[in-house]
Amino acid sequence: MYALKKMRTSGDFLGRIHRAAQIQLIQTYRQLSLGNQGNAPDFSNISFRNHAQNGEDGILLYIFSVIGFGNRKCIEIGCGNGVECNTANLLLNHGFEGLLVDGDALNIRYGKAFYGRNKDTHTWQPRLIHALVNAENVNDLMRQHGFEGEIDLLSIDIDGMDYWVWKAIDSVSPRVVVLECNNLWESDIAKTIPYKPDFISDAPEYYAGASLAAMNTLAREKGYRLIGANKYGFNAFFLRNDIDAVQQFFPEVSPTDCQQHSYCKYAQTIKKEKIIDRDWVDV
Repeated sequence: MYALKKMRTSGDFLGRIHRAAQIQLIQTYRQLSLGNQGNAPDFSNISFRNHAQNGEDGILLYIFSVIGFGNRKCIEIGCGNGVECNTANLLLNHGFEGLLVDGDALNIRYGKAFYGRNKDTHTWQPRLIHALVNAENVNDLMRQHGFEGEIDLLSIDIDGMDYWVWKAIDSVSPRVVVLECNNLWESDIAKTIPYKPDFISDAPEYYAGASLAAMNTLAREKGYRLIGANKYGFNAFFLRNDIDAVQQFFPEVSPTDCQQHSYCKYAQTIKKEKIIDRDWVDV
């Protein structure tokens, strides 16, 4: 119990934009979208952070305001403690059902305690699972916990086999996908770390994952298009191609469009020097 108390509390994440304001935003976004004729939304103007790290809550709210909610099911692989993650705002404020997976048992313990005592989720809590996810077990893991077929959202952030795990997934068909990308590589370089099922990064911020160009190539193969990223260019948003098929609201953007922030330029010069000689695979 002491360890739980020592972890980050939920106080940092509550009260930023409450539920009533978010509902008003949904209605506003829907009305504004009626006049949108192929103009890409400026994600920097719609981002806010209740629980996600870098404005992803606001971006996801905008996307679902425009395309509508489906079955309100989400999966997050690499959820951390389940409170600071991409799905928490949807679980707490918009009635989503979730499967949240993380490789740290203490994170999962904390998340279960949080959702168990929260009045909005204690009756039907998201399923928080302790597991190390790889290409071999990811589909069985989702099926075993009742997630199969179409879902609204899939988020992957595991500081490692992100590319290979998404490549392997065929048990669910998410409408929206959020993927962490390694922004140390320039926007036209498609690289990932080689596949190793038991991989644990010795430097998660550097030697892990795949470049945005690599994720974008895989997305196209799987029937998705890139529609934007957070301001730092390392959390990218993909939309399934049958959603807004004529691209009236969410036209495809390029990796270059998503990596204009000065942090990207810093990462691709200074930070990249620390990992450039490690083992990478062109995809």
